[in-house]
Amino acid sequence: MQTFELEGYDFIELNKLMKIMNLVGSGGEAKQFIDEGLVLVNGQVETQRRKKLRMGDVVTFEGEEVKVQ
Repeated sequence: MQTFELEGYDFIELNKLMKIMNLVGSGGEAKQFIDEGLVLVNGQVETQRRKKLRMGDVVTFEGEEVKVQ
């Protein structure tokens, strides 16, 4: 499991996290995968592209997990 540090921010948007963590090649790809229901947040399908992720949230995509800290 990878981790992402919020570093003083309250949240990060789902599509931005996917791009920053190199789960996708572009923001457009992130939007497409989210729209298709292929991304999980805390074990639930998430279709909100700009879902606000906060400390403790876990994103799962194609077998990769990222925990927000």
